[in-house]
Amino acid sequence: MTIESPRWFTSSYSDNGGQCVEVAVNLAASRGVVPVRDSKDPRGPVLGVASGAFASFVAGVRAGAFGTV
Repeated sequence: MTIESPRWFTSSYSDNGGQCVEVAVNLAASRGVVPVRDSKDPRGPVLGVASGAFASFVAGVRAGAFGTV
């Protein structure tokens, strides 16, 4: 059996001096989870967000539901 590793990336919009989060959406289909971590601490803790909740969050961001920073 092959165990799939997370493929981490940051948003193309995140150019704020390293204050970013990284996500690994490649695990959403196979594990039902989207791992999220702090880009400054790649060996630190990882938060596992249910893929449905992550999809709802992204939809809300795209719709402007959270305003702007």
